[in-house]
Amino acid sequence: VQLQASGGGLVQVGGSLRLSCAASARTVSTNRMGWFRQAPGKEREFVAAVVWSGDVYYADSVKGRFTISRDNAKTTVYLRMDYLKSEDTAVYYCAAGLSLSDHFYSLQDAYDSWGQGTLVTVSS
Repeated sequence: VQLQASGGGLVQVGGSLRLSCAASARTVSTNRMGWFRQAPGKEREFVAAVVWSGDVYYADSVKGRFTISRDNAKTTVYLRMDYLKSEDTAVYYCAAGLSLSDHFYSLQDAYDSWGQGTLVTVSS
């Protein structure tokens, strides 16, 4: 497995979780790293990304509640999720890409490697 995601689980509305995603192979390009999610019966959607420059981007639905960060080696990305809502329930996928561009970070095609997904369930 080249990207290993962890940290999912069951949490109550208003609670917090931190997801982690580590690149386990040197062949994985991690110039940009991002998180996507897929709720039951819905398409996979962009959540957050950190690009080569260090700039971070968020979907409007999570802005102000989620924080993406990465380690200095740029091989691990984190997603801190606060003030969770029931609509945040989904399988969360991490992704990594080669591109040094700050563009297209929200597109799934802009990433080359994907993790296996970790389930986040927010209960009311």
